[in-house]
Amino acid sequence: MIKIDVKKEHKNLYQPGDKKCVQVQVPDMNFLMIDGQGDPNTAPAYQQAVEALYSVAYTLKFMVKKDNPDVDYVVPPLEGLWWCDDMAAFSIENKNDWKWTMMIMQPEFITAEMVQNGITQVREKKDPPALDKIRFEKYHEGRAAQIMHIGPYSAEGPTVAALHQFIREQGKELRGKHHEIYLNDPRKTSWSKMKTVIRQPMG
Repeated sequence: MIKIDVKKEHKNLYQPGDKKCVQVQVPDMNFLMIDGQGDPNTAPAYQQAVEALYSVAYTLKFMVKKDNPDVDYVVPPLEGLWWCDDMAAFSIENKNDWKWTMMIMQPEFITAEMVQNGITQVREKKDPPALDKIRFEKYHEGRAAQIMHIGPYSAEGPTVAALHQFIREQGKELRGKHHEIYLNDPRKTSWSKMKTVIRQPMG
């Protein structure tokens, strides 16, 4: 059986060290995506988005395995793009104005037709509120800098600042959206051991 794990296949993208920032070239990849706005800790739209994404992602995994028992894959981790219309107002202290795109990467063999079939199956079983907001889209990120943050999300500030400083030291500018990749389930992992890839496109 072929067992695909994106974290192992793209180790440089999903398992950076936590001691120093590094540059990476991120290839175009396909994602299930949902857009939203508001504090992820309190906004119902955020939890609804995550529920819908995982429901479809796991349905697709089981569809693939049913159609081809020799192919299986680990559902990739949840990722998030974060921004404000006025990035000067992008603050840890005020998350109500945050805009976000939550997303889960999909293997290359997942097609738009398969995604629609997966959405239909999820709707027939439990129909989560955000299901109709899902889109399947290729995301271009290109050159970026990243580092692993270990610890709670609320303590990311110094890590993000160090990443931005690293980019400036390379003579580059920040571009695009703040990107995070969540490698652990906060319901099952101690906050002190949480691993989050912090990524910032650079140009």
